[in-house]
Amino acid sequence: MTVVWINGAFGAGKSTTARELIDLIPNSTLFDPELVGAGLRHLLPPKRLAEVDDYQDLPIWRRLVIDTAAALLAELGGTLVVPMTLLRQEYRDEIFGGLAARRIPVRHVLLAPAETILRERIAHRPVPPDLPDGELRVRQWSYDHIEPYRAALAGWLTADAHPIDTGALTPQEAAARVAEAVGSGTAPVCDIVQTPEPTAETLAAGVLLFDEQDRVLLVDPTYKAGWEFPGGVVEPGEAPARAGMREVAEETGIRLDEVPRLLVVDWERPVPPGYGGLRLLFDGGRLDAATARQVLLPGPELRAWRFVTEGEAAGLLPPVRYERLRWALRARERGAALYLEAGTPVG
Repeated sequence: MTVVWINGAFGAGKSTTARELIDLIPNSTLFDPELVGAGLRHLLPPKRLAEVDDYQDLPIWRRLVIDTAAALLAELGGTLVVPMTLLRQEYRDEIFGGLAARRIPVRHVLLAPAETILRERIAHRPVPPDLPDGELRVRQWSYDHIEPYRAALAGWLTADAHPIDTGALTPQEAAARVAEAVGSGTAPVCDIVQTPEPTAETLAAGVLLFDEQDRVLLVDPTYKAGWEFPGGVVEPGEAPARAGMREVAEETGIRLDEVPRLLVVDWERPVPPGYGGLRLLFDGGRLDAATARQVLLPGPELRAWRFVTEGEAAGLLPPVRYERLRWALRARERGAALYLEAGTPVG
């Protein structure tokens, strides 16, 4: 079972190429995530829908795309062809990481005609005749997404996906290029860690490492949205502090000589589909400049690292994780560990 994710800007020809592609890849099925968005327009109250400009910004849409893709493959097997624009790297991480957790590999293909061709296609794109102001709104929506597409193309997107210039290709020719890239391995399986989803509460240990300016080390996982501390799930029978040391060595290449000191114990409440559990943060100490330069990340699991101030961390970490960091820094200053519930000190 595998997913061929066809990415590209509006007007790149994803849907038409995908329809041609299922005739070229044996035992393949078309799955259009637009249908999930259409269903949510009927399921969610108007007030909730009005809070976002794009249904991709709804966490429920991203979860349903993962679950629906997995269910279709479990039912039908083979290959799932998914034509869908993904321009935000954190959404790519969440969706592809969720599929990887279900042991579903993803081949990421980018249809990339020149911007002039994109604009020409948008200008001649058919729109629903019964949609009020449809022509203006649909075309403007597509034009408005060219700049985010350009930014993604200059950053993460080209490095993550296999690009195919479809500017001079018909949908049939584009599909043939995609099928050849998938079949030959030129469009490889995304290099992403496959972390099984928990089935119960988990115990996780993170370690804070500091540079000579007292900035804290954060890492950027490939398999989920948001930055994180080095660390991970404690294995059965493993001491939490030792688990943190093991994860630091696996994720950064740095081996700690001493068992780190506990800073916070944070109880994370279960929020479906997650199960929550205990999250521990330890103080791994300060790294000198030479040691800090030795940080070496494993490609499939982490894409980047950086030392950041507390203020900079606020813009990178999810809110509860940032609160955990904030109180861990206070505990480090005071020399006494803190107990938290959902990022808030108790007792």
